[in-house]
Amino acid sequence: MKNYKNLLLLLSACLLTGSLLAQDAPAAEAPAKAKAKPVKNTFGSVLLMDNQTVMVPIKGTLEFDIQHRFGTVDKGRKDVWGLFAPSNIRLGISYSPVKKLFVGAGLTKDRMQIDLNAKYSLLQQTTDNKVPVSLSYFANMVIDARDKSNFRYAVHRFSYFNQLIIARKITDQFSAQVAPSFSWFNNIEGYVDKDGQIQNKMKNGHLAISFLGRYKVTEKSAILLGYDQPLTQHTTNNPHPNICFGFETTTSSHAFQVFAGNYYGIVPQSNNVFNQNDYRDGQFVIGFNITRLWNF
Repeated sequence: MKNYKNLLLLLSACLLTGSLLAQDAPAAEAPAKAKAKPVKNTFGSVLLMDNQTVMVPIKGTLEFDIQHRFGTVDKGRKDVWGLFAPSNIRLGISYSPVKKLFVGAGLTKDRMQIDLNAKYSLLQQTTDNKVPVSLSYFANMVIDARDKSNFRYAVHRFSYFNQLIIARKITDQFSAQVAPSFSWFNNIEGYVDKDGQIQNKMKNGHLAISFLGRYKVTEKSAILLGYDQPLTQHTTNNPHPNICFGFETTTSSHAFQVFAGNYYGIVPQSNNVFNQNDYRDGQFVIGFNITRLWNF
């Protein structure tokens, strides 16, 4: 009996100790919720044919751009469908000095336009869709560097462009973007009336909106579509809308796009305000963009 009593005492002590340990042990923690991350690679480049995209490269990125537009294809064999016609080209360089900011400068052959530009990322779409879209603001100032005989006053050389860019990566393959814009020219076409007053044929300010789409067909290539619609109505010389479509291939440090559209000007305010190529008459131009990136 004595042995049984000792065994019962030992079992009771073990049970009591286990109960106390169970009470003191902390409850199992719930697994931490994964932190939402920004969506990557909404587009393959900062450029998409004739427009800026919502993309802003990471801090320390240096980029060199070549943008080229041949002549319109409507003359056929006379100038080899625009390939031997007078062309337009822009050379640009940009850098990201801090997170979310991209600044740059460029020179365009048409009107010898020197542009200074900046793009800032305001919002980034997140993987959990709490932020459903990406949002960037793009602006530039352009100086027309032609001979002074083209201008009455030096201030007439300046023009400006402002654009709010809204984009969403809808699937891993398809991204879409819409971007309203406002262009301003200090000097536009006009005439002197009988009273000696200058009368403008067009408005200095111009509203427009662009729509872009990109569909990836492979990991490094995509089909591109775009449409630009002028909104402001002028007294004369209303610009024509732009329709464009093309193909893109990308690597980690390059992007190459070849496309057809009816914008020739390259500088966005020139395209939006002065485009007189009508796609309904077959006045398309062949263009290409090449970008090269370095990270420091």
